[in-house]
Order: sequence, then C-alpha cells, then structure tokens
Amino acid sequence: MPRHGLSREPSPSAAWRRWALAPGLLLATVAVLSAATPNARWENEIRAFEASDRTNPPPPQANLFVGSSSIRLWKTLPADFPARPVINRGFGGSEIADSTAFADRIIVPYHPRLVVLYAGDNDIAAGNSPERVLADYRAFVRKIETELPNARIAFIAIKPSLARWKLVDNIRNANARVEEFAATDRRQVFIDVFTPMLGPDGRPRPELFAPDGLHLNHKGYAIWATRIRPLLR
Repeated sequence: MPRHGLSREPSPSAAWRRWALAPGLLLATVAVLSAATPNARWENEIRAFEASDRTNPPPPQANLFVGSSSIRLWKTLPADFPARPVINRGFGGSEIADSTAFADRIIVPYHPRLVVLYAGDNDIAAGNSPERVLADYRAFVRKIETELPNARIAFIAIKPSLARWKLVDNIRNANARVEEFAATDRRQVFIDVFTPMLGPDGRPRPELFAPDGLHLNHKGYAIWATRIRPLLR
C-alpha cells in the first residue's frame, strides 16, 4: 500500500515532462512510425517495379540502388558499373522514410549484397532537421539489418546543389551525423560525394548539373560512379 494513501503512478503531466525531455527518443519514435507507413503517392511507381520483376526478374545478390530522383534518373547505372549486376529502384521526390516503408517490396525480395541509398536531399528541402534525417536513416538501417543480415549498406552523402545551396548548413550537418553513425558499424559505408562536387570557390560546380541546378548530368554521375565503384569490386 502506498504511504499516506498516495498513488505511486506518475501523473500524466509528469509523464509528459519526461517525454519532452527526451527529444532523441521522440525523433526515433517518429522515424519508426513514418517508416512503417507507406506513402500512397508512390504506389504506382512501386507497382511498376513489381510488374517489371514478374516479366524480367533481377538477379539475386546484386547491388541495389534506392532513393530519390538522383537514383531514378541515373540512366547510365549499368554502364557505369560493367560486369557488376545493379538494380535501380529510385523513385523521384522520395525521402528516407519512403525507402524504408517500401523496403519489403523493392529491396528485400532481391536479397542484394549491397544496398546503396541516396536520400535526405528532399528531407532537408521539406524542412526536416539534420537530427530527423539521422533518425530516419537509423530506422532504414534497422530495417535492412533485420531483413537482410548479410547485406552491406552505403549512404551516398547528400549532395551540394545550385538549387538548394541555401540549405547547405543543414546538409553539412546531416551528412556529418550520418557519417559518424555509419562509422560505428563495419557493415555501413558513408560515400562522400559532397566534397568532390565543390569547386575552388567552395560552391557547387555548375558543370556537374542539369539545367535545373538540382539534378546531375553525366559529369556529375561520373564523380558518383568513381566514388562508389570500389565498393562493387
């Protein structure tokens, strides 16, 4: 019996104060919830991948590239990595949580040896904090490590771009957080494409971009391929 007739159960306000004092836990919980809820916006694209798989099944143990439009638009992906089986599962405009939410349909069935993720660009543009980017990436890693315990995971750094240069401080911050986290796990690799895409003036090199100043042209993808190629050997 509690002394003085007082209950030992914390009051709702006290419980909320403890929750509010744990922002890391809150971000992690939000990341898990968002990663578990597929966005219907992408359903048609995901179904198109599944339809393609039925007629032309990709090889198992390939190198799977997933993420936003910078992956989807990488049309030279097979040619950039000759003699290395690659699968492109990019869907434009997506954020990290979207790749996690659809992993059971566009990543796990192929049993890839390496999962290469490019996402976070749209996350920052949508107003997500660097802390949220890290929380979402951690949720992605947990998903892959649970379903594909033998696969490695590579995170392509969020690129600098002409169109989103005003967001560069948050981009640098998010990249630093992901790189630090990746360094704690031998199965993870952080691929720095940010640095080689900057010119002598410390700003994005215009010759690497499509006319929109956001997406890459063949010169931009050549830099990415050079950085990624050693992982596929």
